Amino acid sequence: MNDQQIRTTVDGATAVITLDRPDRMNALTRVLEAQLRAAVEQAGADPAVRAIVLTGAGRAFCAGMDMDELEVLPPEDIRAEQWMRPYDMNRRADYQTRYSYFPAAPKPIISAVNGAAAGLGLVMALYSDFRIASEQAVFATAFAKRGLIAEHGIAWMLPRIVGHANATDLLLTSRKIDAAEALRMGLVNRVVPADRLLPEALALARALSSEVSPRSVRVMKRQLWEAPYQGLGEAVALANAEMSISLQSEDFQEGVAHFQEKRAARFTGR
Repeated sequence: MNDQQIRTTVDGATAVITLDRPDRMNALTRVLEAQLRAAVEQAGADPAVRAIVLTGAGRAFCAGMDMDELEVLPPEDIRAEQWMRPYDMNRRADYQTRYSYFPAAPKPIISAVNGAAAGLGLVMALYSDFRIASEQAVFATAFAKRGLIAEHGIAWMLPRIVGHANATDLLLTSRKIDAAEALRMGLVNRVVPADRLLPEALALARALSSEVSPRSVRVMKRQLWEAPYQGLGEAVALANAEMSISLQSEDFQEGVAHFQEKRAARFTGR
């Protein structure tokens, strides 16, 4: 029996990860989430991959946890041993939990939200670096309508993206919002027609892969996700240290050379 619940393809330097349970609106199962984490980690470790696009098969991005699993989910599952991995000392512990690991990936993650993103589906989109939504996308926290709470750090993430007032509204009411409202409140970076969603996401991924230094992107992603835990002095000290290393990098030399020679960049990521 084939229990593969995601599909991973490579388009140039982009890994495209597709949640592949369209008949269940790509609702999460423990199998799917384990396969997704493995795919993200594999793409992050692959030197040929410079960006990751995450999307859903069919009419949904991800409708949250599969209700069949949620109905029988034991309370202790949230702390089950299989989700408690040894910490990587090179990554911030905050970004190594069951669903918060996207920020620890060294490549930018673009969520191409093709339809409903609810509950854990919304959580995954929030932990991504970019969110591009189809005009058909719909967003909801859903937790309060299930008798649950703000799960997996969403109470920390959501206000940082849409502000406290909007986060309170979305969490406490569990109301659905369309793509246009999501754009107005800053939940998504852009909204595009449904047939342009994947091309737009891939175009962004190609730009991140070829027009800018992968090394710069990797370091700046880490700076952005570290910043909420830092004071200004710490952020400046880290930037100064990273700047010194950058000035000695191959990508810095190439950045100057392609500008002076008026040609396309050939960044190596080193």
